[in-house]
Amino acid sequence: MNTQTLRLVIHGRVQGVWFRESMKQQAEQLGVHGWVTNRADGCVEAVIQGDENAVAAMLDWTHSGPPLAKVTQVEQSAVEGEFTDFQKRPAT
Repeated sequence: MNTQTLRLVIHGRVQGVWFRESMKQQAEQLGVHGWVTNRADGCVEAVIQGDENAVAAMLDWTHSGPPLAKVTQVEQSAVEGEFTDFQKRPAT
């Protein structure tokens, strides 16, 4: 298994639309670990980790998000770390 870890910054109407909870549910379905939080600038930030296929599926999901979201951009970069579950973190 080839594990991949990405940091994401998701722009658009992504706060107040159940983005974090929906992302947590999606991550748990896909077996992806990491975390998600709301940022003070109105974006959502996340780290996702798992096998390449699961991370790719999670990344695809973030481009649309839950039904009320309107994602305009997803920035991604490779990061290091090890995660054992997926957490909703308090806003930063």
